[in-house]
Amino acid sequence: MPLLSRNTAFSRVTALAARRPVHAAFAWLHGNPGKIMDWQAELVAIPAPLHGEQARAEWFSQQFTAAGLSRVQIDSIGNVIGILPAAGLPPESSGPVVALSAHLDTVFPIDTPLHPIREGDRLIAPGACDNGAGLAGLLAIAHALLRSRIELPVPLIFFCNVGEEGEGDLRGVRYLYSRSPLAGRIAAHIVLDGAGGDAAVTQALGSRRYKVTVSGPGGHSFTDAGTPNPIAALASALAALAGIPLPEEPRTTLNLGTIHGGTSVNSIPESAQAAIDFRSTSADELLRLEVGLHRAVEDAIDRSNARAKAAGAASRGPLTFEIAKIGDRPAAHLPADSPLLDTLRAVDRHLGLRTDLRLGSTDANIPLSLGIPALSMGAGGEGGGAHTLAEWYSAKHREHGLRRVLLLVLAMMDWAAE
Repeated sequence: MPLLSRNTAFSRVTALAARRPVHAAFAWLHGNPGKIMDWQAELVAIPAPLHGEQARAEWFSQQFTAAGLSRVQIDSIGNVIGILPAAGLPPESSGPVVALSAHLDTVFPIDTPLHPIREGDRLIAPGACDNGAGLAGLLAIAHALLRSRIELPVPLIFFCNVGEEGEGDLRGVRYLYSRSPLAGRIAAHIVLDGAGGDAAVTQALGSRRYKVTVSGPGGHSFTDAGTPNPIAALASALAALAGIPLPEEPRTTLNLGTIHGGTSVNSIPESAQAAIDFRSTSADELLRLEVGLHRAVEDAIDRSNARAKAAGAASRGPLTFEIAKIGDRPAAHLPADSPLLDTLRAVDRHLGLRTDLRLGSTDANIPLSLGIPALSMGAGGEGGGAHTLAEWYSAKHREHGLRRVLLLVLAMMDWAAE
């Protein structure tokens, strides 16, 4: 049975939207589009590459403090946390909380030129949308709630996390759920990622990423001919891996992302490396591909060493290999009877939206895999050119998207209090 009937969810949302303080929060969002865009332009001008988010984290720490959030801190991994306390609860309360988060990092290296260009309600800059939109929206929600003096039934955690992109492997959110004292208290988690105001990622696309390194003695291409070649062995392994059949359902993909090694055309290389990406909605398929990767590499190395031995060229040493997992995002989904999903649909019904549920790989993968109600959604507006130097964001319809976020957060806080 659903924990929250759809009629109950819609009644809750309707009652919330009628409250005077909620109208005051909406009014703040309506009256401050310029301020929100100012924040967005300022934050995207601060570099935040993977493992280099410190400057942006410090900016957010200052913004959270200035806004009036409590117990603002940057934790040991670089996440920024601020708390909006519940009315009537002591600071040391150990009850449930709701988390609202956005990731700090971008895909761009530290030396990427960052010169945001504003054209009316449009912002052009690397990271302007992903995740400038989510971060600016997070700060806007904090100000709207603080300025409207809404009394919250449970604490709301504002969380700016590191390590969402690429090989960051969701390390900021992993830390929240594995080492933070808040971990066992989070009743629901809403992630703000990019633009948009009608979709939500409720199915977490799983991924596993590996780095394969093949090493050998190397040598001269002529005088040491016959010495086993790491590039040849690795290429053979990758060709075998690429031949593994993939199912249409559950949708599963395999990508050979990079390969490199060697020093010159007339040298037998001493090493070769490749990076491989598996994605699926099924944990079983990810495991099957992992087994296939190990088998392909082991077989290719054994064949190369056997040929060298048969040719009398094994005296200089055999090939060895290492397979290192460099990324592991769990596959999961928000159950159809989840109170969070019922509440999202109720909010969208109230706002006249048709809920668009999507599949994606986001920070929500972690709480979803732990059975915690979670989803990822846009913070309003429109965007394009993600992960390119020409990335852009338009604040058109941002207010409507932020109202959606605000109502969803407040309704889930009421649910968590019960």
